Amino acid sequence: MEKHVFIVGSKGIPANYGGYETFLEYLTQGQQDTAIKYHVACKVTNKTAAKQKHFMHNHADCFNVYVPNIGPAQAIYYDVAALNQAIRYARRHRIKKPIFYILACRIGPFMRDITRRVHAIGGVVYVNPDGHEWMRAKWSKPVRQYWKYSEGLMVKHADLLICDSKNIEKYIQTTYAQYRPKTIFIAYGADVQRSTLADDDAKITDWFHKFNIRANEYYLIVGRFVPENNYETMIREFMTSKSQKDLVIITNVEHNQFYEALKAKTHFEQDQRIKFVGTVYDQNLLSKIRELAYGYLHGHSVGGTNPSLLEALASTKLNLLFDVGFNREVGEDSALYWSKQSGALAKLIEQSDALSADEIERFDQASTQRITDAYSWSFIVSEYEKEFRLVK
Repeated sequence: MEKHVFIVGSKGIPANYGGYETFLEYLTQGQQDTAIKYHVACKVTNKTAAKQKHFMHNHADCFNVYVPNIGPAQAIYYDVAALNQAIRYARRHRIKKPIFYILACRIGPFMRDITRRVHAIGGVVYVNPDGHEWMRAKWSKPVRQYWKYSEGLMVKHADLLICDSKNIEKYIQTTYAQYRPKTIFIAYGADVQRSTLADDDAKITDWFHKFNIRANEYYLIVGRFVPENNYETMIREFMTSKSQKDLVIITNVEHNQFYEALKAKTHFEQDQRIKFVGTVYDQNLLSKIRELAYGYLHGHSVGGTNPSLLEALASTKLNLLFDVGFNREVGEDSALYWSKQSGALAKLIEQSDALSADEIERFDQASTQRITDAYSWSFIVSEYEKEFRLVK
């Protein structure tokens, strides 16, 4: 019997950005069980595009959901509208035992009604709780309170929560013990393919030349420029260190108040080693930049399994990670760890500079192996399919 899975909460596919979008791209592209039929909600803000209700991508049925420009409430409107469309479709086509998989915890206040309607047609509701969205500094206090409230209701009314980090699973089980939530852990995946560019390809040498960077002579940071990613600690500590290498930061700082505030606080622009180089959308080039870095600094303190961490472990030789549960869970003993204690990271950078080629090689092999064993997309896809097949 064909198993129908309706996935709601991503911006949709095809896409070349975003964690959930990348996940869906790999889930549908790498499908191993042809008896599973995926239906993926895709957000459109253009009424003309919305007229094309369905299209196929990676053998998945993608359905467009029109979302009017109503400001911050867009995301909530989109999830609810997408679920309404999906439930109608399942009912109309008399689909037996449909699975509705909701990514992120935005629609808590509507969750009881949605679960009731899904159960009425013999379906189940799964939720991916993402990371601690309510802890992100970018949200105002009322928004953070809404996220937390919404998360609780999503947990309460879901049939199953699929957590992409063991630490998030533990958090759900302890925080919402009163609901006795049913949870499982399936990680986020990583692409372990090496860049196809040669070390002397014009693409990479031109990029190095443009920013005055030398191969293996820089530490790298890739990620959103937000306070909870600990940029202030990483920049301040690097400035304190005696490292002769550069700190290359790939991120978008355009119109960013946090960037200006950080500049005023640390005066990093006076340190020639600190280099903000904008964004790199060419994935092949980005992989090469990761591979030719001396080391990678990862400061994320919020969220589940972070895609940029997985990519770094897969491709960068040496990884220096902020010491929190979910970073340690992913890196295990294939990386080095630092705390926010003054001087801790500066010291670790200097120790890293002094490592022998053999020691670096050992870290490189261990981190790549870690990703291959536990986070390859083919493994993640098979874990999801196993779970979806359990619904009888």
